[in-house]
Amino acid sequence: MLSGVGASDKPGAVHTARQAEAVAAGAGESPTAEVIMVRVEDAEQRWGDLATVDAIVFGAPTYMGGPSAAFKTFQDATSHAIMAKGFLWHDKLAAGFTNSGARSGDKLATLIQMSLFAAQHGMIWIGLDLPPANNSSIGSESDLNRLGFWLGAGAQSNVDEGPETAPPASDLATARHLGRRVAEAAIQLARGRLPVQFELVEDAGSKWSE
Repeated sequence: MLSGVGASDKPGAVHTARQAEAVAAGAGESPTAEVIMVRVEDAEQRWGDLATVDAIVFGAPTYMGGPSAAFKTFQDATSHAIMAKGFLWHDKLAAGFTNSGARSGDKLATLIQMSLFAAQHGMIWIGLDLPPANNSSIGSESDLNRLGFWLGAGAQSNVDEGPETAPPASDLATARHLGRRVAEAAIQLARGRLPVQFELVEDAGSKWSE
């Protein structure tokens, strides 16, 4: 089961919402994945739903060098609702995506904050497994990962374009790829989530063996 936690309703978030929909669509390509989408504003009413999933993909627009205020409010709320109640998201998979008006727009700062947030919850971060793109004379704006992000999926939306045309198809395809990757990883993890016992082997050098 995969959950997508989406963006806020502030100006610009409509573009990031298209990214969220693409992530969900990619995850939904797996026949055994069930996808739910939760707006950060609704998270406090959906903690129970988020507790049931194997993976959470965090998303927010990048504003002034970081995620939106609504996303930060959501992050802070998890301190008492999730962490203080026993690390309820421990060992869930996590990933992230973000959108901004500029090509860079300091999106990396948002993805770093999301990954640190996931680490504080004991989650396992999934990055973007795409090669560099649009970085040569034969590159194209239609390449997946055209903006060159690996910690998560980045998108760029021209500030004078609505969500009908921005972000471009390549950025949405990149988000879709991330969703598919996380869903596949979550399914593999769920199938292999069996108790593992380790014993300490005393030989030339101490090491763990299964």
